[in-house]
Amino acid sequence: METQLRAGLLEWLSADPLLSAEINTFAEEAPLSATPPWLGIVTSASTDWGCKDRAGREIRIALELTIRSDEPASGSTLVTAIDKRIDAMPASQDGFEIVNSHFLRARAERRPRNLRAMLLEYRFRLLETILENTP
Repeated sequence: METQLRAGLLEWLSADPLLSAEINTFAEEAPLSATPPWLGIVTSASTDWGCKDRAGREIRIALELTIRSDEPASGSTLVTAIDKRIDAMPASQDGFEIVNSHFLRARAERRPRNLRAMLLEYRFRLLETILENTP
């Protein structure tokens, strides 16, 4: 489920008109040669979150938004748009259902050459989709 969530999340974020107009690259990891701004999944981890009749996972995903700016508040509009887009992600996905998602924490840092990075961490709780038996 973790791999499917990672792929689905990137697809969902990149399909947003505002985000796709502002962000150059959406990647499953930090891209080696992308021009900022870019958004990537930098890490994820999962634990069991199943119940009696359904497998489930609690998955924590950390996204990194990297921009080029010398202004401390830059990127805040994009962070807000990312947060709202994640909140609007449909619960029903291919093979699983998102039971809930929750923002956990953020961290910002200034890097050399006017780069700024914002790390956004979310928790998703998923249950596998129950397939109907067909006769």
